This record gives sequence, C-alpha cells and structure tokens, in this order.
Amino acid sequence: MTVHFIGAGPGAPDLLTLRGRDLIAASPVCLYAGSLVPEAVLAHCPPGARIVNTAPLSLDAIIDEIAAAHARGEDVARLHSGDLSVWSAMGEQLRRLRALGIPYDVTPGVPSFAAAAATLGAELTLPGIAQSVVLTRTSGRASAMPEGERLAAFAATGATLAIHLSVHVLETVVAELTPHYGADCPVAVVWRASWPDERVVRATLGTLATEVGAEMERTALILVGRALGQEGFDESRLYAGDYDRRYRPVGTAPRFPESA
Repeated sequence: MTVHFIGAGPGAPDLLTLRGRDLIAASPVCLYAGSLVPEAVLAHCPPGARIVNTAPLSLDAIIDEIAAAHARGEDVARLHSGDLSVWSAMGEQLRRLRALGIPYDVTPGVPSFAAAAATLGAELTLPGIAQSVVLTRTSGRASAMPEGERLAAFAATGATLAIHLSVHVLETVVAELTPHYGADCPVAVVWRASWPDERVVRATLGTLATEVGAEMERTALILVGRALGQEGFDESRLYAGDYDRRYRPVGTAPRFPESA
C-alpha cells in the first residue's frame, strides 16, 4: 500500500501528468482538495473508488482516512492543486505518515505560475532583464511570513515576482513594490489560470489597483517584473551562429569536437 501525493495541476483537467493519471486510475481511494481540484480529474478514478473531498476535513481526519486505507491495504491517490512543492500542506501530512510507518511517493504537477505565464505567452527570465523568478506570498492567517522574506527585499533584486495568495491585499503589494520597480513596471494578474473562466488583467504597478475587479478575491496570481511584455531584450547566446557548444561545434578548435 502506498499513498500517492499527486500534483493535479492549476485547473485545466488535461494539465495532469500521465503518471498522475495512471496512479489515480490504480488507486481504490482518492482524497482531493475539492475547493481547487476540478471534478473532471476524478473521472480517472476506478469504478467503486472511495472519493473524499478533504476541503472540510481537519489534518487529523485526513490522516484517519489514510490510516484506514492502509489497514485495508488500499493505495490512496492524494490530490492537491498545482505542484506539491509549494503551499500544499504536504509536508505536515508526510511527517504524520512517517511517524505511522505508512509509505508514500510524490508526483509533481504543473504549478499555477507556469500556467499563468503560458496564458500571458511570457518567458519570465529574459537575457539582460531578469534571470530569476521568486515564488512568494504575503502573510496570511494560515501561515505567517518569516521576517526576512519581505516583498521589498525580493523586489530589491529586480527579479520577476510570482506573488501567490495576495490579491486581497493588492494595495499593500503595490505600495511595497513600487519604490523598487517603478510605477511603470509591467504587472499581470491571472485569475483561475487555465480554468474555463480564467481572467487576465495586464497593467502597471501604477494602474493595477483600479483595474482589478472585486471578483478576483482569491485564486489569483500576481506577476511583476520588467520581463513581462518586454521586447527590448538581448538574444541569448544559446542559439547564436558563432556560439561553440557541445551539440554544435563551431570554429577551427571547438571545445567539444565532433567524434570521428
């Protein structure tokens, strides 16, 4: 018996990995975060599967469901939205499972920031503009931010910021970032990325607060940085005709000569 923690993706049911799909199909029990995982993903569950929406459950109740499945020798598909490596509450569940001696594995999923960037048709790391992406959030009731992880500190680097779980404090976000990026810095808010009712607002830090609608109170991602919508950036050397690389030797004395 194994508990399969599966990243179910940002919303679109076909943004699910093949591995995740196959594990769901092979698991007699499925625990899913019903507030964020689309019901269409549950269509992969086998006939007669026990399907439990964990949105109204406590951590103790979730572990009780897993322990019961373990006692029956039944695999569990544990579905979380996006990817499990950030803000999934997976860590606390794994700690409980280790204490109980219940085996588990983890299957990654498409994260919301990647789905949002795809919607925008944007590369978040452009040569000469930004080469780092910071995934962060503001403090909330469920989890406070450590003292050193302030928006202003990240903004000082000039990196592209993907700010999660913070659209409800948009004015605070704008106030903290504007001194570092400038009021003309491009920004986008993507609400329910990849869902059928997805919405996008493109603006600048100076105009954003007046353009975001009241319905974007949750499940929205804020992307900030000069890489958004930027056309005046350098081309990378990766595909330059005179760039000597392992798979395309160039010149009379290439670093990686082709094998004879």
